[in-house]
Amino acid sequence: MQLSVKAALASASPHDAVLLSGWVRTRRDAKSFSFLELNDGSCLKGIQIVADAGIPGSDDLHKMTTGASIAVSGKLVPSQGSEQQWEVHASSLSLIGPADESYPLQKKGHSLEFLRSIAHLRPRSNLFGAVFRIRSRLTFAVHRFFQERGFVNVHTPLITASDCEGAGEMFRVTTLPQGANTPPEQDFFGRNAFLTVSGQLEAETFACALGKVYTFGPTFRAENSNTSRHAAEFWMIEPEVAFCDLAADMDLAEAHVKDMVRTVLSECREDIEFCNRFVDKELIARLTMVAETPFQRLTYEDAVAILKASSHPFEYPVEYGLNLQSEHERFLTEKHFKCPVTVYNYPKEIKPFYMRLNDDDRTVAAMDLLVPGIGELIGGSQREERLDVLLASMARHNVNPDDYWWYTDLRKYGSVPHAGYGMGFERLLMFVTGVGNIRDVIPFARTPGSAEF
Repeated sequence: MQLSVKAALASASPHDAVLLSGWVRTRRDAKSFSFLELNDGSCLKGIQIVADAGIPGSDDLHKMTTGASIAVSGKLVPSQGSEQQWEVHASSLSLIGPADESYPLQKKGHSLEFLRSIAHLRPRSNLFGAVFRIRSRLTFAVHRFFQERGFVNVHTPLITASDCEGAGEMFRVTTLPQGANTPPEQDFFGRNAFLTVSGQLEAETFACALGKVYTFGPTFRAENSNTSRHAAEFWMIEPEVAFCDLAADMDLAEAHVKDMVRTVLSECREDIEFCNRFVDKELIARLTMVAETPFQRLTYEDAVAILKASSHPFEYPVEYGLNLQSEHERFLTEKHFKCPVTVYNYPKEIKPFYMRLNDDDRTVAAMDLLVPGIGELIGGSQREERLDVLLASMARHNVNPDDYWWYTDLRKYGSVPHAGYGMGFERLLMFVTGVGNIRDVIPFARTPGSAEF
């Protein structure tokens, strides 16, 4: 019977015949037998293989070093050791792919910086195996969360002519030779085109037809920032809901975060416990608190007042009209409220053109959901559904409405209140694993000056 290591370790009873394939973690030789630890990536733990001298394939045992790939036939029997229930008594071994002495993942500690330099091999390490199994499970959980609530998944374009955020930090897509002084009209798309920073604007068009939609895909930002929280390529989750106001948007965002946390606590327990032991010893306690504690809500103005009244020595200034920095967000969640916080109603000057203007004419119906250890995890808003107000906001932000004619059309033909948000998937992974650098929760990080692998 072909089994994964995970299935073998979880077996309810012995098997007379099993077949396992994977990579050797360690090998210890005795006079008449050898112990091999085999791992196939299906779970954190490996399984012990007991191989007697003289069985078919044992002549290659000396080549079955750390990193080599092998296949093992044998019996699943109760383990003689105390660390696992089962082991495999091999009847035959087969060397599939040897690994020479230059194999870099020997059984010792490795720095995260070194492991980033071998990103093609680091998934075989315990930490990155755990991180990417969690990433896979949360990918499924994201779709499950929205599908169970009647959302329609929409694949929005990766190539776009619009800048959703208005920051201008976009990668240009062109077929023109480097340095060519050619008008955009002669380029492939007949105009300037870019890699998308968000699928939000396109998602809004579908929400205004299908009611509830979400996107989940890669986005790109040409921001020359070498911090632990930024990458040039990252994945975004962006739901959009018609007939929805800011309060309902915040409800959905908070429910989404709780669902993701409960998923990892219940469905990724072994990997989360590993992260709790070796990455962040407060991780499980923090995630349990988030899963069980109501989120705090307060206005941006109240948040600024709390920050200014504190005696905390912030590096960045705190003033009404300035964006909250990560240190401010973490103070609110970790020191003041000691729970996740949703801040809403931001000054209109510091938010993009599409956010709905509040009746005070000073703030927009925007919200940021902040979590301990990370700061901002979600940013969202109620969108401006009134055509005249949207056009005035575009003028204030120097956005040409002719470039967004299709977007303003939504406000001319059956406009409705609608709202949505964006959750950075890598930020979510950093939060649930305790891993402190975005480069370590994405398979192959794209950052300024680095696009290897």
